[in-house]
Amino acid sequence: MMNRRMFAGAAMALAFTVAAPAILAASPDNAETKTVTDVLDRQVTIPVRAERILLGFYFEDFYAVGGPDAYGRVAAISRDAWEGWRNLQWKAYTAVDPRLEQLIDVGEVDAGTFSVEKALAARPDVAVLAEWQFNALGDVVNRLEDAGIPVVVADYNAQTVERHVASTLLLGAVLGQHDRAKALADAYAAAVADVRARVAGVTTSAPKVYVELGNRGPDELGNTYAGHMWGAMIDLAGGRNIADGQVAKWSPLSAEFVLAQDPDVILVAGSGWIGRDQAVVMGPGIDAHATHARLRPYLDRPGWQDLKAVRNGQVHALYHGGARTLYDHAYLQYIGKVLYPDAFADLDPQATLDSFFDTYLPIPARGSYMTKLP
Repeated sequence: MMNRRMFAGAAMALAFTVAAPAILAASPDNAETKTVTDVLDRQVTIPVRAERILLGFYFEDFYAVGGPDAYGRVAAISRDAWEGWRNLQWKAYTAVDPRLEQLIDVGEVDAGTFSVEKALAARPDVAVLAEWQFNALGDVVNRLEDAGIPVVVADYNAQTVERHVASTLLLGAVLGQHDRAKALADAYAAAVADVRARVAGVTTSAPKVYVELGNRGPDELGNTYAGHMWGAMIDLAGGRNIADGQVAKWSPLSAEFVLAQDPDVILVAGSGWIGRDQAVVMGPGIDAHATHARLRPYLDRPGWQDLKAVRNGQVHALYHGGARTLYDHAYLQYIGKVLYPDAFADLDPQATLDSFFDTYLPIPARGSYMTKLP
């Protein structure tokens, strides 16, 4: 059960507006409406109290902002973006909230299975999409809006304080949870500001960092990230990302380039993917030893034993499901502590993660979320 503790933090402004209650002429039940501004600066009129929400992504953030009963107001989701991409996470949440299994599945945008017909049949009174979903759907968004379904856009993928805060307060406006959303937004902004302040005080040269998505196993290089998701977090934590200038957002680097760069720190992002028996496994219910067992074969790649990071024992795993979330500041703290242990000596990133889950989510942070390879 969630407790009601709230994080304290410095105030962070957000431009979102709520208009005086109005009557929506197109609505059959004459519902009161309000106007919100989403992360794309779109003014969108939505019901004052949305009762049937289509949620495309950011499932844990929706819980954090909406509280334990948030999914009682969700009619449909893009299920594969949760069950398929974060299977262990999906199982953990459905175990405590079985109603998730009954939600209408509208299909997955990235796989091209999103169904307008299923979305319309769900009769949502508002749709909440990630920016990447909004962009990929193109004219489909117009079809939803022409059918009277307002669409608002959130974006935690950009991995910026501004977008995290804006997305959080947008969810708060949709759900009528303004105070809770503001507490979350303020806490996130304060946590990132604290990391920046610590890094600013460091006088040593920035360590070189290589991050790789561990979904393909050791025999094939996975995506790395630059200026986005893990790449943005490396930048915030004061690291020198070897992918900067080499990839646009994400794609694999060549094995030769990684060896030539000789990174000081290696970060591998793991998760609970379906059907990937060699992937680095992490997430709810996973013991760290299982993560280490999947991570250790990466060190047997040609030339990796000679890398500085491997020789110095600086190979780490981070839960990929934790990026682009309201609790990713815990991973930011972890990366900062790996790079500059003295500057972050008084911080316990795992305790930060535990506190967030205990306060805002219906499951505890029990599992493998951040770990160093022994």
